Amino acid sequence: QYSPDCVAGTDGEIDPTEITLPGCSCRSSSCAAPECSCLCRGDNYSGLCLRGAEQDGFARPVFECNALCRCSERCQNRLVQRGLQLRLQVFRTPRKGWGLRTLEPVPRGRFVCEYAGEVLGSAEARRRMQAQSPQDSNYIIAVREHLHDGRVLETFVDPTRVGNVGRFLNHSCEPNLLMVPVRVDSTVPRLALFAATDIPAGEELCYDYSGRFHNSPGSSREHNPVEEDNRLRKPCYCGSPTCTSFLPWDGSLFSTP
Repeated sequence: QYSPDCVAGTDGEIDPTEITLPGCSCRSSSCAAPECSCLCRGDNYSGLCLRGAEQDGFARPVFECNALCRCSERCQNRLVQRGLQLRLQVFRTPRKGWGLRTLEPVPRGRFVCEYAGEVLGSAEARRRMQAQSPQDSNYIIAVREHLHDGRVLETFVDPTRVGNVGRFLNHSCEPNLLMVPVRVDSTVPRLALFAATDIPAGEELCYDYSGRFHNSPGSSREHNPVEEDNRLRKPCYCGSPTCTSFLPWDGSLFSTP
């Protein structure tokens, strides 16, 4: 079932459509910092949020203006909520199954699409992962945001049954997209994908499933699985010079909490 936005999972634990964030009181057509309370909560689309955590070791959260804000619908701080604006195409790749490519040039920093699906609680995400066989395609993504006080916020999105074009994005060890958690109406983040570089028309769109921004040899922070875990890992066919041979591995959802 196609859905441009995230929906509540069958476990009903999290409703991403619930409006829980306060709105700003800006009356201008487009908000600006430091007057706007939404922009003051974190980074914005001036470019700061798109540089990743490579310079400071951390990235600040991004909050868009929402349904309760008094600013105009044309506000520059309303971007991901407007949805897909580019012409994209689902196509069959030689070795990776289905893929997604752009039919028009995409400049660096432009919003491409959201990774939408069912938002699950940790128990349901773990149950679904453990029910999969090694031959099944896995679309569940686990996003972990590390707070300054040591807490970790986890978001699980599964577009297997309900989702959008984001489910067709393949992994690359040298991706042309990066994922940024963006909050609009709710504290549940929307998993927005932006162009990490200028992308020509016809090029396949990919991101790093491990969440890394820019990759270089030896930069991976991925947990190195023990040798026997490699039996469960799937090969990577991205073809990049820094390819790690396997898709990123996270065994936390296969373990007992």
